[in-house]
Amino acid sequence: MAHLIFEYSANLRAEGDLRGLLKKANAVMIAQGVFPVGGIRSRAIELTDFCVADGSADDAFVHATVKIGAGRSAEARQKTGDELFDMMKAHFAALFDRRYLALSLELQEFSEAGTWKHNNIHARYRKA
Repeated sequence: MAHLIFEYSANLRAEGDLRGLLKKANAVMIAQGVFPVGGIRSRAIELTDFCVADGSADDAFVHATVKIGAGRSAEARQKTGDELFDMMKAHFAALFDRRYLALSLELQEFSEAGTWKHNNIHARYRKA
């Protein structure tokens, strides 16, 4: 299981290609080989009410929260975080060069005792 939540400031809507970011993020997760494909979900949430720094400029941000099921090794978690963040930096490189932009990523593990799941998407990938 892996959930990727990208919160982004509304001033990135026109130029951020958030749909492209989601597709790239899922590709990174699939390439890790430790997350079931049917459990990978990504979404982008536009934030219209936000303030960056002192609020005096048109600053922008993207914060990624990556939630994964427990049980991956420290090395797998580190590699996942590194590769996702590298992808984010590459995706936003042109915007980063021409505007003020803050990128961040946090990886969290779900506690198995605190999650409930019901998903028939996995079956499609087991057939392949």
